[in-house]
Amino acid sequence: MMQRIRNLKAHEGGFTLIELLIVIVILGILAAIVVFAVGGITDRGTLSACKSDKKSIEVGVEAAFAQNAAYPANVAALVPTFLHQVPSTAHYTLALSAATPPLVTVAAGTADGPPAGC
Repeated sequence: MMQRIRNLKAHEGGFTLIELLIVIVILGILAAIVVFAVGGITDRGTLSACKSDKKSIEVGVEAAFAQNAAYPANVAALVPTFLHQVPSTAHYTLALSAATPPLVTVAAGTADGPPAGC
């Protein structure tokens, strides 16, 4: 009977170091995939926000022209009548060009710059 118990204890085993390392490597690869996938979602959100802000300023400029028969000198002139606030983020800054009619231009902010395509 004692011999049986000793044999059972001898065959008990856990995971080897190699098996644990393989699992850790697989989890690391999966985590890297998730991080890159989430980064793409953030970029698309910034691009959508930039396009939306640009369109809001364009509409505000045309509304100001329709009401005043003159284009505003800058984006700040649209506040508070046509915009609640000047849209800006750390990624980009929007401004009006000196052309007639003024074009909305996108400049880099303090972060990594404006998203491509805005």
